[in-house]
Amino acid sequence: MRTLLLLLALACPALADHASDAIRAKDGEAAAAKFEDAIRANVRADLRAELAPIVAAIRHAENGKAWLEYGVLGAGVKRDMKRKGDTYRPQAGWCAATVQKTYDRWVKAGKPGDFITFLGKRYCPVGADNDPNELNRHWVKNVKHWTGRITNEEHPKDAGRARLSS
Repeated sequence: MRTLLLLLALACPALADHASDAIRAKDGEAAAAKFEDAIRANVRADLRAELAPIVAAIRHAENGKAWLEYGVLGAGVKRDMKRKGDTYRPQAGWCAATVQKTYDRWVKAGKPGDFITFLGKRYCPVGADNDPNELNRHWVKNVKHWTGRITNEEHPKDAGRARLSS
């Protein structure tokens, strides 16, 4: 058991570092620090190695400008951005919290299908009223692609299945 915990502790920072590096390369050092804080605050320690790359992949897939960096549209994030005078950290935090909560729902539901597809149904649903150009239909594919690139997986189209399915 101790060996397993040690291996887990050694492996977790490596994947989380890949996620931080991906954010750092895209948005700079200050954004990477905000990303890391959002992950620490909103993703349980035992799942950070699994979920941080997905949060970073969402940032790349959404590719949003200020106020929409992670594509979070809710009233709560808008309130936090206004109150904090910052857009990046609230966007990253709400995204990370949504990923964590949706992961928990996925596990509770018996892990149906792959996690990223399950997440996409909540995070970026096809047919949503705020998607008149039907761009949401590309979200799952794009997040899987970026997750694969961030984690250096050989088959990005299957990202989220091998690591995050039963």
